[in-house]
Amino acid sequence: MNSVEERILAGLDDEQRRVATTLNGPLCVLAGAGTGKTRAITHRIAYGVHTGAYQANQVLAVTFTSRAAAEMRTRLRDLDAPGVQARTFHAAALRQLQYFWPQAIGGELPNIIDYKAQMVAEAARRLRLTTDRASIRDLAAEIEWAKVSMHTPESYVDAAAGRDDAAGFDKTTIARIFQSYEDVKTDRHMIDFEDVLLLTVGILDTEAQIAAQIRKQYRHFVVDEYQDVSPLQQRLLDLWMGDRQDVCVVGDASQTIYSFTGATPAHLLEFGQRYPEAPLVKLIRDYRSTPQVVDLANRLLSTRRIEAGVGDRNVSWPEPLELIAQRESGPEPQFAEFADDQAEAAGMAKAIQQLIDSGVQAAEIAVLYRTNGQSENYEQALAAAGIGYQLRGGERFFQRREVRDGILQLRAAARVDAEGSVTQQVKDVLSSLGYSETAPSGSGAVRERWESLQALVALAAELEKKRADRQESLSLMEFVAELDERAAAQHAPTVQGVTLASLHSAKGLEWDAVFLAGMSDGLMPISFAEDQADYDEERRLLYVGITRARRHLHVSWSLSRTPGGRASRRPSRFLDRLRPAVSTQDGASSPRAAKRRRLAGPPTCRVCGTLLSSAAERKVGRCGDCPPGYDEAVFERLRQWRLDTANEASVPAFVIFTDATLMAIAEAGPTDATELSKVPGVGRTKLERYGPDVLDILSAGGPAA
Repeated sequence: MNSVEERILAGLDDEQRRVATTLNGPLCVLAGAGTGKTRAITHRIAYGVHTGAYQANQVLAVTFTSRAAAEMRTRLRDLDAPGVQARTFHAAALRQLQYFWPQAIGGELPNIIDYKAQMVAEAARRLRLTTDRASIRDLAAEIEWAKVSMHTPESYVDAAAGRDDAAGFDKTTIARIFQSYEDVKTDRHMIDFEDVLLLTVGILDTEAQIAAQIRKQYRHFVVDEYQDVSPLQQRLLDLWMGDRQDVCVVGDASQTIYSFTGATPAHLLEFGQRYPEAPLVKLIRDYRSTPQVVDLANRLLSTRRIEAGVGDRNVSWPEPLELIAQRESGPEPQFAEFADDQAEAAGMAKAIQQLIDSGVQAAEIAVLYRTNGQSENYEQALAAAGIGYQLRGGERFFQRREVRDGILQLRAAARVDAEGSVTQQVKDVLSSLGYSETAPSGSGAVRERWESLQALVALAAELEKKRADRQESLSLMEFVAELDERAAAQHAPTVQGVTLASLHSAKGLEWDAVFLAGMSDGLMPISFAEDQADYDEERRLLYVGITRARRHLHVSWSLSRTPGGRASRRPSRFLDRLRPAVSTQDGASSPRAAKRRRLAGPPTCRVCGTLLSSAAERKVGRCGDCPPGYDEAVFERLRQWRLDTANEASVPAFVIFTDATLMAIAEAGPTDATELSKVPGVGRTKLERYGPDVLDILSAGGPAA
């Protein structure tokens, strides 16, 4: 193995290395959140290229967002495999459609519409139907679902049986609107994003010569986020592959959060049935989050319950991957209850300021919520606190005027030979647009403009350092080319400011600190969740939110929408078995929380009555100064068993059980599985995996005795 190949495999764990070195035939990778799946698959591609198993231009890697595709291309370039195509399904299909359209159809490819709303509204007007903005949005979403599920206006009524009526229209009327929408597009010689896939599928399905050209070009396929593949995307993948089987799919059924768009994890879950000989590799070592965050995420999935009175209870729930944290221990997740939305937003802003004061960068903090309509309170609270923020889903970075002006001036400057650091050249050029070494005080437009320019400077410094590490130089012209490529892919650099985003738009991202705000029933799960499948999807959405956090996680909710309003809300049902019995609070007084504190009182040591301050003390119900209420020999046998089990599984000992949990087990002295399950820290999965061994140790005839 040469030095390049050694460098590619260096630093991979055993499971990642198995992915990277399994180069031929079908391969299924189940990858939990934070387990390094992008690292594994990019190193697999690079290893295949450098060993000669792949030709770079014959590999097609597809994923679901432009940002993810751009990140993949960057990593492949850093691994000296720049010729690999890494694109979204739509981008790959559009490229092929543009190339083969003159040959297969003739004439010019129709223009692609960015948004359906205007044409859906026109379709409804042609049928003399009354609609508003909300109903137009719902109808557009329903049409998208129908098309990615490969249904036509003629087949829609039967296919949509059991689905809610979009915008209050019956299925027959929706089918008429669907057909009218297609007619409007034809009249205006336009297509939508779903048509890009449908037309490409149609050409490959009917034009054998074109299909042969595609299959000659691409011989190896990698599909990221495979749990979100729609029937239409799967059909396109099948046509790309033909009768070959060189495909690697990567996904996690527990992160399926786009079912409403037609995405289904069925293709991932049934991959083994389609390819019985395919190896299955599970990535479960979480390198992103602390053990405390990972434990909360695991428990959220393990406590899934069948909802009462919501229809079909027989919805499949694939066995979740139980993640094993690899990072050092961190703070416990914080739970807070507030009187109203404004108090929650103010308390959140205060906690964010404390994190920033402690050294956490604003760009490494995110506030995540269920619906975009919730953002206003958080925007106002951050602005009032003088904390900069960026609204994900708002104006795109490369469409900002200062960014466009900056790139134009950098392009002009690149035509003139200049010496010295590219980072310094970028600073000099952008100074005419308002950039300075120090940030302006306060917030508002001036601060936002500076943050955009600072993001360009920071990107230049990052790229220049990467080149220097490889003993290469970076020119200003190359930096401008990088900006053009990122603009085309909407791969924005990091902007200094707290991120505000919906849970759906946070998929694929991560931060040092995450605030999950508005976590009350009706928002999480959302009020229009009606059946078991809906509730399961909402639980997975919360799981995605939790696993975005590396170190700090704050979960909050409010009891009322407005100050002085009736406290009619309750915390999300998903938190029932996750949050402490008494929620912490920061900010305005909560009547419900105060009542609970009066009834329950603060947690105290059961021996001396002293207040318990740490999570470990609360778990065993005893302060550290009081003698333990268990047999030391029993505790030591449990610790020895834990050490042996951890060594056998090659995981840190605390992953099996923490010391506090072992103490609680020893003190409780459970005699059966039911009693053991009541000990804090013993969830369903750990009960099934370790329960028999623990009960044997505790019994008089146990093996460790």
